[in-house]
Amino acid sequence: GSLNFLAMVENLQGDSGRGYYLEMLIGTPAQALNILVDTGSSNFAVAGVPDPDVTSYFNPELSSTYRSQGIEVTVKYSQGSWTGVLGTDVITMPKGLDGSYTINIATILESENFFLPGVKWHGILGLAYDALAKPSSSVETFFDSLVRQAEIPNIFSLQMCGAGLPVSGSGTNGGSLVLGGIEPSLYTGEIWYTPIKEEWYYQVEILKLEVGGQNLQLDCREYNADKAIVDSGTTLLRLPEKVFSAVVQAIARTSLIQEFSSGFWTGSQLACWDRTEKPWSLFPKISIYLRDENSSRSFRISVLPQLYIQPILGIGDNLQCYRFGISSSTNALVIGATVMEGFYVIFDRAQRRVGFAVSPCAEADGAPVSEIEGPFPTADVATNCVSSVSFHEPVLWIASYALMSLCGIILLVLIVLLLIPPRCQHRYTDNDVVNDESSLVRHRWK
Repeated sequence: GSLNFLAMVENLQGDSGRGYYLEMLIGTPAQALNILVDTGSSNFAVAGVPDPDVTSYFNPELSSTYRSQGIEVTVKYSQGSWTGVLGTDVITMPKGLDGSYTINIATILESENFFLPGVKWHGILGLAYDALAKPSSSVETFFDSLVRQAEIPNIFSLQMCGAGLPVSGSGTNGGSLVLGGIEPSLYTGEIWYTPIKEEWYYQVEILKLEVGGQNLQLDCREYNADKAIVDSGTTLLRLPEKVFSAVVQAIARTSLIQEFSSGFWTGSQLACWDRTEKPWSLFPKISIYLRDENSSRSFRISVLPQLYIQPILGIGDNLQCYRFGISSSTNALVIGATVMEGFYVIFDRAQRRVGFAVSPCAEADGAPVSEIEGPFPTADVATNCVSSVSFHEPVLWIASYALMSLCGIILLVLIVLLLIPPRCQHRYTDNDVVNDESSLVRHRWK
């Protein structure tokens, strides 16, 4: 069918604090649910039983088109986890593609720290690659099913419009998930593309970081330890521990306020100012350099403090409190909603690249809060900032099996050598010790 991208504009609601979600109709007759858009996982899953934090859930028993596959599945996220059962059903998207599609759907039966108080969504739409799908990559992802059944191009794009607005306020902000392409009205200027380094998460290569125009001067591999990903399902900009402390030090140095308590940086405390004051002028802009498709060039995406010093609901009449929208991470640099709200982000799976363009909704008080500039030469950076050792489970399994086989082969060779009677020595008689020994070994290895 023909694609009408305009129909998909403003099909999301939400905020950076609680995620952006899409309305979806599941089953026959249709049950309407809000589904969180998550580019950092690959399963499509919905609440399948009532839960205290969920206002609505999918009841498969009421759907004549639901088919259970009877396979149990558990998915863990950086925060929270759930266990459910795999099945298939038909879905339609009121503000998405025309038509209905049969897709894999996990009904969540138990969860921990997954549905949180105040979230307005009831399920999750994992838009990353099938390598991350659980229990195995043979579970076709939602988007792969759409590409196959609706015959749309293998590309989607995402605009989240919550910049400078209170997180977890009572209202919601809009956003757009465009399936099958790029909607020109959602960006200004040009789109800058960076290659996808590996197709599991949307893994990209970060070359350097600047705070207030000052290079952090870290080895570029630190920025990609042990991966750098674009993940709409993560709230904050998350930085590897080394990078995080360097960024905090640089902000504290360049910001005009020294007396910040450490609790603000670690996320355990809010900082509050008089309502009439806007603290953003006190903080520097942060720039992330990404490798361009032409590897000898780079471009930078910058976020102003309006994106990472985030207003929380006010206290009383005269105070407005803010949280720090950056946190540390043990295993990844994550470009989460905090940064993504500044941009229209294109997930061009067909050409294995992620694109960034300035988003017209990324404004606060009429001024843009994000910018993209380039190209810059990459002569001062290593040719590869991504460590070639990638530790994901499949690779680890393959490595361990390979090592085990190697050990097995070596042992077999040793045993065979033991069993072959050595030449140039006296012939053993039948009742010799060695035969008993060797038969023991032989039996043990059957």
